[in-house]
Amino acid sequence: MKITYTADAQMLLRDFLQRQNISKKSLSAIKQNGALLVNEVPVTVRYMLAQGEQVTVCLPAEQPSRSLRPSAGRLTIIYEDNYLCVVSKPAGISTMPSQLHPHDSLLERTLHHFIENKETGIPHIVTRLDRNTSGIVVFAKHQLIHHLMTDSITKTYLCAACGKIPAAGMIDCPIGRKSDSIIERHITADGKQALTTFIALHRSNDYSVALVKLHTGRTHQIRVHFQAIGHPLAGDTLYGHDTRLARQALHAFQIEFVHPFTEVSIILQDAPPEDLRSLIPML
Repeated sequence: MKITYTADAQMLLRDFLQRQNISKKSLSAIKQNGALLVNEVPVTVRYMLAQGEQVTVCLPAEQPSRSLRPSAGRLTIIYEDNYLCVVSKPAGISTMPSQLHPHDSLLERTLHHFIENKETGIPHIVTRLDRNTSGIVVFAKHQLIHHLMTDSITKTYLCAACGKIPAAGMIDCPIGRKSDSIIERHITADGKQALTTFIALHRSNDYSVALVKLHTGRTHQIRVHFQAIGHPLAGDTLYGHDTRLARQALHAFQIEFVHPFTEVSIILQDAPPEDLRSLIPML
């Protein structure tokens, strides 16, 4: 995999690459197993760049973990280029292998897609969803790209909550793991800071529909926060008692980010799946 830049000033190549947010660790890996080219000629990081010269970073090839088993299961791709692969995750599929669900994860389906298309990188999870949450998941095609995508994505979720929620709101409550559970989280003073904002699209005494933005990325954040305001998600039997849906009514609906290489602003959406549309007629 190659990444190409154009030098915008005279400077050492090492300093130029640091300005592109290429870490010392990544640069070390590139020097060992990749290559640095200026105008297609191999150089070292001590090369003095001139304005307008073309810099090519050849990323080292990656090998997937031996524990991964590429899966030919269905994969719905929303967006793909040389650097990213954005897919729609169905509910009931794990983002990555776990002890309870060791294979046929979304990661392994994406790895199979990469192998079929002779990608030199391997999928790295940028955004992760719970097994029973549906919607957009972003994979980077190399560890360096994953590093450049960290904390750069704005995520918007669609959810259905029990009862009538406020028209809009902000939930700023720290979240930590319950001492007697390896899965369940709760609001606790010694938890990690967590911030969620939402705006209602529909409100009734039976259920409400909201667009939700995460400003932090805590485990089960939306589920815990909506439980905290007295409106657990429909179908969420871990944080509530509603059983009108076979899973929590939560869908990663939209992502926004600036592409790390093209610098183009990208907005991607994923329509809610059939089970949510059946539960919520307005969808």
